[in-house]
Amino acid sequence: MIRFEQVSKRLGHRMVLDGIDLEIKTGETFVIVGSSGAGKSVTLKHMIRLMTPDSGTVWVGDDEVSRARGKNLERIRSRFGVLFQSGALMQWLNAVGNVGLPLREKTNLDLDEIERRSMEQLERVGLTDAAEKFPGDMSGGMRKRVALARAIITSPEIILYDEPTSGLDPVTSRTIDSLINQLRDDLGVTSVVVTHDLHSALKIGTRIAMLHEGQVVEIAAPDEFVQSENEVVRAFLEAQYITKEGDWSRHAKEI
Repeated sequence: MIRFEQVSKRLGHRMVLDGIDLEIKTGETFVIVGSSGAGKSVTLKHMIRLMTPDSGTVWVGDDEVSRARGKNLERIRSRFGVLFQSGALMQWLNAVGNVGLPLREKTNLDLDEIERRSMEQLERVGLTDAAEKFPGDMSGGMRKRVALARAIITSPEIILYDEPTSGLDPVTSRTIDSLINQLRDDLGVTSVVVTHDLHSALKIGTRIAMLHEGQVVEIAAPDEFVQSENEVVRAFLEAQYITKEGDWSRHAKEI
């Protein structure tokens, strides 16, 4: 579905991506983790050519997105829905208005049909009661769910999630995790998730890739990822109190 072939990207004097190879399969939830500045969001941006590699190629199916432009790039991007880290809602639009925005911009549907479809997606994320609310009156979790409803209203094949649980409390974070799993199962979409939240990654991921100093140091299914012997992976796991034995909480003896 999505392939990175020897992709490198330098920002200023720093090599953010250093010849990485990735292959994301159709229908999976591929999670990219790593510390701040590891290149997670940069990797995501290459998939829709918000960034262009200095060298190497990025493919979406049979399309080389890293060289696409004009109508061809627009066609490739139409295959994606994106949940931005901030939600990126329009402050002057209510929830139903925000969700329907892509349809108003990209289709000739009448306003009644756009509202109907927008309400369907708000129902999917459990927010029909918030249809008339504006972003300033919503909690962080509500804003993320409205943004997610907007991301799926055009029926994309692929959804990109940039730090979907960032800034949310643990209960709300797990709600977002459940929605990501539900959309994968109900819609059959391919999901690519960038996160620093390993608890989320282990709950939603079919495979997890870790970036460190511009390179992929591990790609594995969740059960295998927590068993990794890689020193960088082990340090990242232990920093979030995740052990090989599956104890994902603070050490009981210390408590």
